[in-house]
Amino acid sequence: MTYSELNTPLRTIMTPGPVEVDPRVLRAMSTPILGQFDPAFTNIMNEVMDMLRKLFQTKNKWAFPVDGTSRSGVEALLCSIIEPGDKVLVPIFGRFGHLLTEICERYGADVHTMECRWGEVFQQETVIEEIKKVSPKVVAVVHGETSTGRMQPLEKIGAACREVDALLVVDAVASIAGAEVKVDEWCIDGIIAGTQKCLSVPAGMAPITYNERIEKVINSRKKVERGISTADDRQRESTMNRPMVKSNYFDVSMLQDYWSPRRLNHHTEATSMLFALREGLRIVLEEGLENRFKRHKFHETALTAGLEAMGLELFGDKANKLPTVTCVKVPGGVEADAVRSMLLEQFGIEIASSFGPLHGKIWRIGSMGFSCRQENILFVLSALEAVLVRHGVSIPTGKALQAALDVYTREKTEKPAPVASS
Repeated sequence: MTYSELNTPLRTIMTPGPVEVDPRVLRAMSTPILGQFDPAFTNIMNEVMDMLRKLFQTKNKWAFPVDGTSRSGVEALLCSIIEPGDKVLVPIFGRFGHLLTEICERYGADVHTMECRWGEVFQQETVIEEIKKVSPKVVAVVHGETSTGRMQPLEKIGAACREVDALLVVDAVASIAGAEVKVDEWCIDGIIAGTQKCLSVPAGMAPITYNERIEKVINSRKKVERGISTADDRQRESTMNRPMVKSNYFDVSMLQDYWSPRRLNHHTEATSMLFALREGLRIVLEEGLENRFKRHKFHETALTAGLEAMGLELFGDKANKLPTVTCVKVPGGVEADAVRSMLLEQFGIEIASSFGPLHGKIWRIGSMGFSCRQENILFVLSALEAVLVRHGVSIPTGKALQAALDVYTREKTEKPAPVASS
């Protein structure tokens, strides 16, 4: 059997992840490979750590990627701090709260959950009351829940965790680089991002950062692999009275040594992915965090204006909408997946369904990172209108694009004239 040259179709990807990769990132991935201990490469590692601190808005010492998809970062942080019997509180408002729960259960935690209806979020005071009631070691919460397109406010929860000496661990995979996330100001102890969403880098790395409070727990369970440990390492481990982390690959104490000046080998770094991450971070910082957040909100405004002008109903609590994901109720009598299939087959556009109780009831349209552009917003609106008409849905044709164009042209006319240089 012979195989043809790889030739993937061009797509307009408007899902909540993965998203289109910035061409500059793709170019960076073709950079020649370096050895993982080559000074030229370890300098790149240091640059990535520095840029991640800026992205997370933190002064934490530790900020580095875990090799693996977003879930690898979530599991690494949780398995490195959870010991059997530890109390963990998980507020659930969508699919990924259930994921946090399952990961914690697999590592022997005594998990306490609280749930609200999908499409809503918790009042921070409600979560704080539960924290005081349960007094957990860890509070694990999703910031941007892509399954429902909602964003959980966190500004007060971290301070409440400090009052009971609980660690706040946040899944910000869908929000980082697309919405405000202030790690230090919000008293977040550990946080996880992902490359395949607003960073516009292929899936394959999960940037994390954590503070001294988490580092203290990690170091109390610190283990060095036998084949590379020193006599001092073995002496220290002989006095440990805490169980070592159950996972080898996700043991953050080992990853910490790899990313520290010690450069103690843990795995072979995913070289090309690190090049990609570095370029993705450089692009984010070049644009500026505030400008990037405003851009995502701006294109979200145009998208939602178009959808509503089409007569479609948005799903979920508007006050706590995730700006990078827009959820749309499927009109009655329409086969949700048939619409998605036609968008892909006829227009090369991919949007997403949802999970669990929302599967087949909503569509999720992502506007993240490099995919968050005017031409993509206008294209998905025009294509969705055509497909819905084809499926017999009665909608006011032509209104969606005009509503979105109103947003775009209004922005241009309201911009102040540039200041002339002296």
